[in-house]
Amino acid sequence: MTMCLRMLGLMAVTIGHITQGMIIYNPTSYTSRYTDPCSPSPCGSNTQCRVAEGRPVCSCLPGYWGNPTTYCQRGECEVNQDCPNSKACRNYKCEDVCSGQCGRNADCSPRNHIAVCSCPARHIGDPSVSCRQMDPQELCYPSPCGQNTKCEVINDVPVCTCLSGYIGSPSSGCRHECDSDYDCGPSQMCQQFKCTSACSAGTCAPTAICEVHNHRASCSCPKGYFGDPYTSCRAECLSHADCPADRPACSGERCVNPCSGSVCGVNANCEARGATPICSCPRTMTGDPFVRCRPFEPADLCEPNPCGENARCQPGHDVTGKERPVCTCLPGYTGDALTRCRRGECSVDAECRHDQTCVDYQCRNVCTGQCGVDAECNARNRVATCSCPPGYTGHAMTRCYPKSTTSGRVYYNNRKK
Repeated sequence: MTMCLRMLGLMAVTIGHITQGMIIYNPTSYTSRYTDPCSPSPCGSNTQCRVAEGRPVCSCLPGYWGNPTTYCQRGECEVNQDCPNSKACRNYKCEDVCSGQCGRNADCSPRNHIAVCSCPARHIGDPSVSCRQMDPQELCYPSPCGQNTKCEVINDVPVCTCLSGYIGSPSSGCRHECDSDYDCGPSQMCQQFKCTSACSAGTCAPTAICEVHNHRASCSCPKGYFGDPYTSCRAECLSHADCPADRPACSGERCVNPCSGSVCGVNANCEARGATPICSCPRTMTGDPFVRCRPFEPADLCEPNPCGENARCQPGHDVTGKERPVCTCLPGYTGDALTRCRRGECSVDAECRHDQTCVDYQCRNVCTGQCGVDAECNARNRVATCSCPPGYTGHAMTRCYPKSTTSGRVYYNNRKK
């Protein structure tokens, strides 16, 4: 009876809300004989029951989580050390240590269960609150450079340089390159606070020689030239038209014979046509006139090959005995060797049908021209077999004649048989 009452009491219990692994029962009725709400325990597995204000309160055991009225399962962790370095133990679960820890646009790096927040490259700000993209030019304001300098940001680094016309250390300050000629090198002069070459362009004539003495330029014409070295020094020639007939070429501003020196090859002839050297081999020789000429050889008749496609060239003679190139088609080819040779149908009989033979690289009927007049020809294994047809007689290799019939008698070749 007591057991039945206890069961009825449990069936009357309504389940309240679940808060952090703990459920509080609100019994609607108890018998006066029911004194311990936790005996037997109304809670699930891996739970503990305690009485609060006469009511049973279920909660998961330490290290467990779940619904204490049914089942609590073993948690992933109890402390951070139970999790990988990139995670932290929260509510007995290993969770990403960076989840929700850093500010907007910030990077998070887990280090030994701790979230480390930082702003990405080219960003500034408080990483725990917000990071913003940095303007590279901010690195130059205020300028970290000295006087008479300019600041530029290159690859996110402020770079200091001296202004044009100034020299020195840009980090501490820059000064004029020069205030007098003596601040410059021996071949330079001071102009507008800059050291410039005393022989800069335009000081002397383009073809003149410039020399520096005491920071000043001295101009003179080269040997063989004449004129004013500050305006113009004239050479022997500026074009071929300035040269005489015996030295018609203007080279290096001097008149020369174009065939002088090693212009042409060994054994070659050189002929000057105006200012142009013309190199050629003598009539009895051949070769590259710019390298070497040598006596003719018969093989030279075929170099380069004067024959057509798929033809070969061989030295030969014409009807007068004069040497000339001879063109013939390659084996297996037919046609005009001077223009083009084409591949033949065959080169041996086996490449033709059984009733054909290979003649001049063409497959021809084996019976062509083999039998006599009015004879029949049968090809067998590329052999022509001649015979006179029925009703004919004679020699099949020469001629077949019709058989004659007169008064019931048969005559052959006008002779009585």
